[in-house]
Amino acid sequence: MPRHLLTDLALRGIKPGDPRKRLTDGDGLYLLLFVKGGAHGWRLDYSHAGRRKTLSLGTYPDTTLAAARRKADDARRLLDAGTDPSDARKATKAEHQRQREEQAREDAGLPPPGSFEAVAREWLDAVHGHKVSSGHAERTRIRLEQTVFPWLGRLPLAQIGAPQVLDCLRRVEGRGTVETAHRVKQACGQVFRYGIATGRCERDPTADLRDALRPVIVRHHAAVLQPQRVGELLRAVDGYEGQPVTRAALQLAPLLFQRPGELRGAEWAEFDLPAATWTIPPHRMKRSIQGKVAGPAHVVPLSRQAVDILEELHALTGRGRLLFPGLRSRERPISDMTMNAALRRLGFSADEMTSHGWRAMARTLIAERLGIAPDVIEAQLAHAVPDALGRAYNRTEFLDQRRQMMQLWADYLDRLRAGAQVLPFRTA
Repeated sequence: MPRHLLTDLALRGIKPGDPRKRLTDGDGLYLLLFVKGGAHGWRLDYSHAGRRKTLSLGTYPDTTLAAARRKADDARRLLDAGTDPSDARKATKAEHQRQREEQAREDAGLPPPGSFEAVAREWLDAVHGHKVSSGHAERTRIRLEQTVFPWLGRLPLAQIGAPQVLDCLRRVEGRGTVETAHRVKQACGQVFRYGIATGRCERDPTADLRDALRPVIVRHHAAVLQPQRVGELLRAVDGYEGQPVTRAALQLAPLLFQRPGELRGAEWAEFDLPAATWTIPPHRMKRSIQGKVAGPAHVVPLSRQAVDILEELHALTGRGRLLFPGLRSRERPISDMTMNAALRRLGFSADEMTSHGWRAMARTLIAERLGIAPDVIEAQLAHAVPDALGRAYNRTEFLDQRRQMMQLWADYLDRLRAGAQVLPFRTA
């Protein structure tokens, strides 16, 4: 035990302007006097790792002599255990600050730092939102908010295991949305891998769920593929008695067979009718953000039949921006629901034909009936080359071949519309 030199009586006898600089209590503890007024400060001098250091223990009289001695004893015990009291104090302050911040985040409805939700939202903003379209990123956010955050959001990322993730996925799977469960698993895996990269966890537990979910049963878009039935569909479209703009969209869909959203959102500025081309800008294509920003435009050659329909449509909507403006707003195109409703009105059920089915129809019949090379058809469909190396070096667009193919396809559709017997043949 240190031999104490100070007493409460001696401390109460301190007068303003006292010439002494400090009052020593022994074993490194002393009261530093401030002669210009203000509270006097308790200090403890000590040595750690061969270095002389000083620790502040509070001010007098708020911190009494007894309290200062207790604080000094606590510091000495830390030194005996090999810990620097200054470091311990900094760690304590940091922990208190962390707890205050966590409480503030909780009061504001925010997830704790390092939790699954906090890391996931950081990944959505820092990575995912810059790689995919805004719609794709929004769907991912909603899936995580609805299926994962309520159960795993507040847990530290490093403490989440495969069984906990599987419980969330089972809830999704139990609703019959198996494909969504697989998409949620994929998003969770990306969050964990981001957590590994940023030091918030050490492994991705979704890797252990490889065979834990039911497989996805792929359902292709319904499409009419029998030539005779295609002729019936084309005749029905020509006789459509609804809005002329909708009829024109239905007539152009099989001739152009682009994605429904790309066709419905088409703008007149994209068309060069004398040159018989439609140039879809990259930002309107189904691509990653990189592809939308830096990718090439997609050029669609127009058959004579397509140009005729477009010239007739121009008289109706050519003064506006859009080819197919909606009834409620000229600045918004008709919806996919409008196109599908028109097909239902013509007598073709959702199990037989959809607005996306024109692409499948063209892809199948052009290959089977016209004998066009698959690479040319895929280029017209704007499908990406499967491998990254191919995307980097295969810049061939087959424009001349596609122009010839589009005219052959339009002529073939005319024969089907007329009800003639059409036999398959091969072209060069």
